[in-house]
Amino acid sequence: MISYFGRTFYSLTLGLTLVAAATASVAGEKRDRQANRVPLKASTMIIEYNASAEDIGVQFFLDSDGWREVEIFDPKGKEIFSAETEGRLTRQGGGTELFLESVEPSLEDLSLKKFFRRFPEGTYRFIAIDNNGVLQRGNARFTHDIPAGPVILTPAPVTEDECPEVSVPVVIEWDQVYTSIFGEPLEIVRYEVIVENDDLNFDVKLPADTGTLLTVSPELLQPGTEYDFEILAIEESGNQTITEGCFTTD
Repeated sequence: MISYFGRTFYSLTLGLTLVAAATASVAGEKRDRQANRVPLKASTMIIEYNASAEDIGVQFFLDSDGWREVEIFDPKGKEIFSAETEGRLTRQGGGTELFLESVEPSLEDLSLKKFFRRFPEGTYRFIAIDNNGVLQRGNARFTHDIPAGPVILTPAPVTEDECPEVSVPVVIEWDQVYTSIFGEPLEIVRYEVIVENDDLNFDVKLPADTGTLLTVSPELLQPGTEYDFEILAIEESGNQTITEGCFTTD
């Protein structure tokens, strides 16, 4: 009886030891995985709406110390994007930043209702892994808050497909934006003005509280030359709306 119970006690002890060792191993692996995980430097997802062309799309951006694979998941956990490096780019260490802009269908081809269903509000997860197996994670809060398009005051609106002629320096002015495209109140945090042609790309970001006027220096402009410009209203989640214009210098 003593020998029997001795063997039983020994077997029970051995079983408990193995269970404890297995539990400790799983816990150790979990700690290793958690230790081998860092946050992405940046991860964003925004809407860009063009009030002049009436088209809409999304933009993604991430920043890291290095990635060889990237995946993005919607709020329900469905993968909507993936990418990986190969060959010498992987040996170089992979990528760091990644910017992706979707195709921008017109509202005639893609209604806002369908667009919102395609890209629902919520938290989108970004996951990247580098050459050392370090897992990098980030979250992007995505909303459907789309600013109304800035109303341009000067230069005058385009008439008969002709850009208005202006004197230099050129003053670009617009009305403050206070609402969404649906007329709901929202907060604009900054504006961006882009003036460009084949020889110029002038891009200025302005805090919303500094006003709604920008003077383009004459040193940047050539006489008798046509320029396109855009005014972007950007709300607090990052969503932005563009109004387009143009002018010709005298």
